[in-house]
Amino acid sequence: MEFGVLYAVALFFTSCVTDNPTENSSTAKLNYPLTRKTNVVDDYHGVKVADPYRWLEDDNSPETKAWVQAENKVTFGYLERIPERLAIKERLTKLWNYERYGAPFKQGGRYFYSKNDGLQNQNVLYTMAALDAEPALLLDPNKLSADGTVALKSYDITEDGNLMAYALSAAGSDWEEIHVRDVRTATDSPDIIRWVKFSSASWTKDG
Repeated sequence: MEFGVLYAVALFFTSCVTDNPTENSSTAKLNYPLTRKTNVVDDYHGVKVADPYRWLEDDNSPETKAWVQAENKVTFGYLERIPERLAIKERLTKLWNYERYGAPFKQGGRYFYSKNDGLQNQNVLYTMAALDAEPALLLDPNKLSADGTVALKSYDITEDGNLMAYALSAAGSDWEEIHVRDVRTATDSPDIIRWVKFSSASWTKDG
């Protein structure tokens, strides 16, 4: 359902751009920032392969960050000139602004579920000691960054329901940090596993 909506929006954006010659990328010149080239060449068993943009692979370097900011300035400068963009944003905001829940589950005598009030960037995780108990906030990823881009990628609860190992990523990165939280107090231990990629944490039966 969401894919269909996004696909329709993409087609509408395309028609908005191509139907207006002043916004057409073929007529509006975009001044992209210059990208530095290097003389990096790899030798694979006698076959030389140039890789002049190797420096861009270091996404933590100041030069790469500056390059990304310059590219974003060009991109968003173009998108902001599309007159229908604001109307589409307002319509999608209205359609997506509804309360929704994730599927609940039980672990170690406790209940867990996620909830989104409507326009929250990230779902919020709650726990309950019983079905008739008041929900207790377990983790709100929206409060972990100013722009709401820190996401809860995965989590696992111990058999007794007392501890949670959970992975966070920032701004859509594949790199994750794994933390351990006490479910009963919603507080973290000082233990952190950094630089995790394409993996997740799980507990042994004895925790």
